[in-house]
Amino acid sequence: MANKNRALARVRRHARVRKQLFGSPERPRLNVYKSLTGIYAQIIDDMDGNTLCSASTVDKELREKVKGMKKTEQAKAIGQAIAERAKSKGISSVVFDRGGFRYTGRVKALADGAREGGLQF
Repeated sequence: MANKNRALARVRRHARVRKQLFGSPERPRLNVYKSLTGIYAQIIDDMDGNTLCSASTVDKELREKVKGMKKTEQAKAIGQAIAERAKSKGISSVVFDRGGFRYTGRVKALADGAREGGLQF
């Protein structure tokens, strides 16, 4: 029961955060989702509702790279990968959407990795 309530609370927090955030074509939204085993990031244009690029720990290209790393190290690597993919699409500035998760640990590591990769937010 507690897990259901925690998940519901996160969904509510995310809805509250999303009221303020909107990804435009010039400045798309960098969305973060974390599960117990993995972390996922995608850059979304909310005008068209399209995912422009994504990276995650289950990504075929990145799976081997992040194998054996700690979860925060994996998150940082995913942040750098999403920044690299965004740069190749011509995206340099994004709006960060933490997805209702606290800005600490893996979420912060992903954000730091994306900043190191050259994304501005």
